Amino acid sequence: MKKMTALLSTGLLLFSTHALSKEKVTLLLDWFVNPDHAPLIVAQQKGFFAQQDLEVEIIEPADPSMPPKLVAAGKADLAVDYQPQLQLAVANGLPLVRVGTLVSTPLNSITVLDNGKINSLADLKGKKVGYSVSGFEDALLNTMLRHAGLSAKDVEKINVNWSLSPSLISGKVDAIIGGFRNFELNQLKLEKQPSKAFYPEEHGVPLYDELILVAHKDNMPKAKIDKFLTALEQATTYTLNHPEQAWQDYLSYKPKELDTELNRLAWKDTLPRLALRPRALDSVRYEKMAAFLKQHQLTDKVLPLSDYAVEIK
Repeated sequence: MKKMTALLSTGLLLFSTHALSKEKVTLLLDWFVNPDHAPLIVAQQKGFFAQQDLEVEIIEPADPSMPPKLVAAGKADLAVDYQPQLQLAVANGLPLVRVGTLVSTPLNSITVLDNGKINSLADLKGKKVGYSVSGFEDALLNTMLRHAGLSAKDVEKINVNWSLSPSLISGKVDAIIGGFRNFELNQLKLEKQPSKAFYPEEHGVPLYDELILVAHKDNMPKAKIDKFLTALEQATTYTLNHPEQAWQDYLSYKPKELDTELNRLAWKDTLPRLALRPRALDSVRYEKMAAFLKQHQLTDKVLPLSDYAVEIK
């Protein structure tokens, strides 16, 4: 009996030591949990992070502009960010670096109601376009207009804050830019307002990664992030192989909040856009976007890729 007790005590001690040995990772999302974060949530719920001896704390920000700044200040390990916004932030002196990719295609779009009034971008002449954030979206809009033979002077831009779809439905604006094609189109569909989108990458804007993971450039826990990316790869593969089960795993994170028809529709539209190789870096894509940002006077110069993006192997 004493021997059995000793063995049990040793086992419990080893289990406790193993549990305590998990490395903590603080991850700041770009916004509230949604299907764009599918692999992150699945990795948490399926235990892929735990298998890598990681204890990941996922935090939804009150202010979506803060996560990259908090990482730059050393207050968190990782943040979900956007490729163009990262490049702008680094140009402004923030010590950030891209270490992984979540969504490897643009999601942004120009969205209009499918009522026969606007059938091409050229039909936007003389119309009102609603937006939420100036800067990069101005560059998107201007490039897409120019691709259609128009200029920025041919439309009236209206700041609708974050009320994109409601502004379109109410007729306050004729089009919106900044709506994600996997969300706004479905949101409008549920409101019985058929709509359609024009995609930046089909109208003169270089391809870019919509959602990425950023870390502190000079204080990056490389070994820990490597484990994180391994878990993310496992979760992405699992999600694509078993979308229905992964959906249930995703819902289990916050059942009352996530189990909505909008999330269900967005889930199906998001999965094909997930990065199949989250750690892989497309250097040409980043360099082309850097040139695009300089061309539109959003940055003063094109920085070396190594200043803001790495591939952890």
